[in-house]
Amino acid sequence: MKLIQIAMLSAVLVSAPAFANKELATKNACMACHAVDKKLLGPAYQDVAKKYAGQKDAESNLIASIKKGGSGKWGPIPMPAQAALSDADTQTLAAWVLGGAK
Repeated sequence: MKLIQIAMLSAVLVSAPAFANKELATKNACMACHAVDKKLLGPAYQDVAKKYAGQKDAESNLIASIKKGGSGKWGPIPMPAQAALSDADTQTLAAWVLGGAK
């Protein structure tokens, strides 16, 4: 019984960061324009991860895009600046997106 409880706790702890990061994205209205696996107004997070894959400066570029906003990278709809996000939250979201939003 103890082994089952430890296994269940381990599973929760391993998956908690993903839930926390999706929760962070939802809390900050990111999910109003983006989804994990399909285009809404903005690109799917999985498509963003593919576009940035293999780029050594991917995280810093994505952090800048989140903070400053932009247009033209994904079509005509601009992304508004998210300057009110803390640096820690922006970095957490960027890492989560680059990891395929899993």
